[in-house]
Amino acid sequence: MDNDQVTLLDFWASPAGMRVRIALAEKGVKYEYKEQSLRNKSALLLGMNPVHTKIPVLIHNGKPICESLIIVQYIDETWKQSPLLPSDPYERAQSMFWADFVDQKIFDLKGKMIWTAEGEEEEAAKKDFIDCLKLLEGELGAKPYFGGYSVDGDGDQEKR
Repeated sequence: MDNDQVTLLDFWASPAGMRVRIALAEKGVKYEYKEQSLRNKSALLLGMNPVHTKIPVLIHNGKPICESLIIVQYIDETWKQSPLLPSDPYERAQSMFWADFVDQKIFDLKGKMIWTAEGEEEEAAKKDFIDCLKLLEGELGAKPYFGGYSVDGDGDQEKR
């Protein structure tokens, strides 16, 4: 896939975009980065993601892939080196569950509520946010990476 044309439409501060940039870096995929304005959306962004009209969008050989979790899964399936997701279907489903949990609970609900709420609502949002982080920390346990370690063909441990 050396002749692939890969472009990422993104905004530098986007957590979802960061997820995609990390996946591309882990896989060693070379890509063109096109910074997007969140206020004045480009014709390219509107054309590549007409449903949600938001970033990130990965364009692979002219075809757009939208939504960061879907993009990461696509990257993992397209570029086989250095797997990002577990090969076991149950473990892969669990990792996607927790990634979705972060999106739904931490980014969408808690992060926005903390920034927009005031008074008692703000304090309740902060408490909920800390509870979500504790839940994630409990799931991580003593593992150095969320997915833990996998064993390669030589019997050596390597990150997933």
